[in-house]
Amino acid sequence: MRIEIFPEKCIGVGQCVVAAPDLFEQNEDDGIVYLVRDDAPEDRRDAAIAAARLCPTLAIVVHDD
Repeated sequence: MRIEIFPEKCIGVGQCVVAAPDLFEQNEDDGIVYLVRDDAPEDRRDAAIAAARLCPTLAIVVHDD
């Protein structure tokens, strides 16, 4: 699994952080999402997919690698 973030799409709603706080955080300055870790464990796939689905701007994509 690979998680891709498009920060230019992010509007700082923060639903991704609520869904998977171990995978996503927000910048303090502008609220833009970033990955906590690049090597997301496979057992967090459902949380990553939930975060991507909750994003109103589709700024997160979960890829099967």
